[in-house]
Amino acid sequence: MNEDNYSDRVKTLLKKKGIEIFDRIGVKYKTLHLEGILLPRPYVGDRDCLILKLDNGYNIGINIVNIDDIWLVKKARKKYLPEVPIKRPVPEDLPTVTIIGTGGTIASRIDYTTGAVYPTFSPEDIYSLVPELSGLARINVDLLFNIFSEDMNPKIWEKIAECVYKHIENGAEGIVIFHGTDTMGYTAAALSFVLQKLPYPVVLVGAQRSSDRPSSDTALNLISAFVTTLYAPFGEVVVVMHAESSDSYAHVHRGTRVRKCHTSRRDAFKSINSPPLAIVQGKEIKLLEKQYKPRVKRDEVEFVNGFDDKVALIKFYPGMNPEIIDFLIDRGYHGIVIEATGLGHVGKQLLKSIDRAIHENIPIAITSQCIWGRVNLNVYSRGIELLKLGVIPCEDMLPETAFVKLSWILDKTRDMQKVRYLMLKNIAYEISKRSEFR
Repeated sequence: MNEDNYSDRVKTLLKKKGIEIFDRIGVKYKTLHLEGILLPRPYVGDRDCLILKLDNGYNIGINIVNIDDIWLVKKARKKYLPEVPIKRPVPEDLPTVTIIGTGGTIASRIDYTTGAVYPTFSPEDIYSLVPELSGLARINVDLLFNIFSEDMNPKIWEKIAECVYKHIENGAEGIVIFHGTDTMGYTAAALSFVLQKLPYPVVLVGAQRSSDRPSSDTALNLISAFVTTLYAPFGEVVVVMHAESSDSYAHVHRGTRVRKCHTSRRDAFKSINSPPLAIVQGKEIKLLEKQYKPRVKRDEVEFVNGFDDKVALIKFYPGMNPEIIDFLIDRGYHGIVIEATGLGHVGKQLLKSIDRAIHENIPIAITSQCIWGRVNLNVYSRGIELLKLGVIPCEDMLPETAFVKLSWILDKTRDMQKVRYLMLKNIAYEISKRSEFR
């Protein structure tokens, strides 16, 4: 949000009155005399509408047409977030952890005077918010993006992967990625396929609640992320988040196995069809999985980047029109993942379009809408029909992981046999022999 989102007529009036964003202003509106702080306005909505934060904490919008008068009460202070010094010096002999910023609640702080949200991303900011980190590592920061996680896309995954690889080559002794929680599972899966051998865990971490709220999950998540990247014995891409609603311990989830399962709970993230990789409590790490990719030497890192952005993930629903699949074919999509029912079934009306896609060398991968369990197309006749058409049954892979994996594979090959082989090959623990219900 910024003042550029206001209309030219609003900006002209504000300039004439000597008013800037965050100034305290008075407004005469019909019979009311209002006073509050002028806020930036969001990208959407009426650009002629002033956003005013009242003293009671509520924000209101007033169209400029309805305002009889407006005046400056008090200029805004120049700095909204006070600088908080590091509480203690950071020892020189500590390892260096690079934090890569992409956005999200974990990298923000609210100014409760204005209601505005500001990025918090200098080492000083991070140490002041979580002083325990000063006893774990020296922090290097790289603000790569500051975007909403819903604005992520395959090309941004490539840039994040390149950034991670660069910092590994430059000597970082641990990497933590700040990421919005809503699509963190997609990015974690993407990095898991690109970075198949690592010298230490690359950890994605987020927060459900901003760092300055009393109920924030930032501190535990961030401390646990640092402990994981520094001390865990494995070299995989993982997500580290609260394991329960209290501040007791965190779970380490594999990047290909993790899903956000609640909109707002602090323990929203769960490993699906497999246990979490580990528990982090304080500086202690308890492994829950015996099999993992061990750390490798820095010169042994395996980096296989690239994603095809012409892949679709669609959800089957009763009465679904096959024109949806035909549309994707006609628009030149290279692959389709269908989130099907139960064991992996779709309505008979889709069979002809699925057959057309496969005959035009567009792979169709089948996953399940069920959170737990696996696809099995050998049980019912509809599943057998799909197998005969040539669909790829994705075992117990998460739909979002299958989508990411197909995108990654199609960037490397369009050969249907190779695509099938790679989709069914267990590359980053995205497939398990036995699906666990937890």
